[in-house]
Amino acid sequence: MPWGERGIYSAYLYGVLVSMRVIRGLHNLAPRQRGTVATIGNFDGVHLGHRAVFGRLLAQGQALRLPATVITFEPQAMEYLAPDAAPARLTRLREKLAALADCGIEQVVLLEFGPKLARMGAREFVRELLVDGLSARYLLVGDDFRFGHGREGGFRLLREMGRGHGFAVENLHTITDGDGRVSSTRIREALARGDFAFARRLLGRSYRICGRVGHGDKRGRDIGFPTANLNLHRRVSPLRGVYAVVVDGITERPWPGVANLGTRPTVDGSARYLLEVHLFDFTGNLYGRHLEVEFRHKLRDEKKFESFAALKTQIGRDSVTARTFLGVSATDSGQSIRIRSQG
Repeated sequence: MPWGERGIYSAYLYGVLVSMRVIRGLHNLAPRQRGTVATIGNFDGVHLGHRAVFGRLLAQGQALRLPATVITFEPQAMEYLAPDAAPARLTRLREKLAALADCGIEQVVLLEFGPKLARMGAREFVRELLVDGLSARYLLVGDDFRFGHGREGGFRLLREMGRGHGFAVENLHTITDGDGRVSSTRIREALARGDFAFARRLLGRSYRICGRVGHGDKRGRDIGFPTANLNLHRRVSPLRGVYAVVVDGITERPWPGVANLGTRPTVDGSARYLLEVHLFDFTGNLYGRHLEVEFRHKLRDEKKFESFAALKTQIGRDSVTARTFLGVSATDSGQSIRIRSQG
């Protein structure tokens, strides 16, 4: 990933290459990077609610001629405090940074959530992070934002300390889609039930998982369905099962396939989540390639089969179903594949 202790993360925004500074830890802040407009949160998924926050932040930054700065945490607080109860991540860190850059954010301060932050009181958090660290001039937070040890701090405390330290605080009220709050929780629920259209409505884009292709155990090749294997880099996945997918990063066009995301109970029942993608009518070497897998339709839940022969039969059926859903003929060549639009 193209960033280090004080690195640059680049992305295309409206066809223009833009750069976003990524700063790991307050100790890496340079004097010229102090004086900011800022917002704080996990921003998992970078959904439409988050994008509303960023739009307001960017407008304020332009008005004050200060960089729009996102403060976020790695790991996320719940992943450190209660890892077994932490929600599934919609985006790994690399995906989140790419989405933030796409939104036009100019600077990200990435803080390690560990013993120090877990013990830090709310007032100390404001003084060390917002005042001494960033010299914040403006802070934008959601209406449910809580911070500090025991979640003791909130909007009222921020307003009080802002008056004393010279920064303004604005509360961006709940963003809704007409039926409820736009939230990461609702997106996770939609993904879990296979409702990709609703997830897309809240995200503002199709749901994708990105990763680099690594070496597997070649079991798929042995049964006639070779797969590209992607490590998810997250403790828990918001998806589990078999899906019709399209994949970017292979050719100029997205490539159709069928994917299994889970723990492979028939093979080894691994505790680690793995994404395995069988690409229709594809031949070639993808090891080391960075792919983006877009999920279009859930075919079934993951299950354990009595034998590899039974698994092979089921993968064949899944492939037929996925081809039908995607509108891909079994006789299509790799170069002539056309994928049905989502509409």
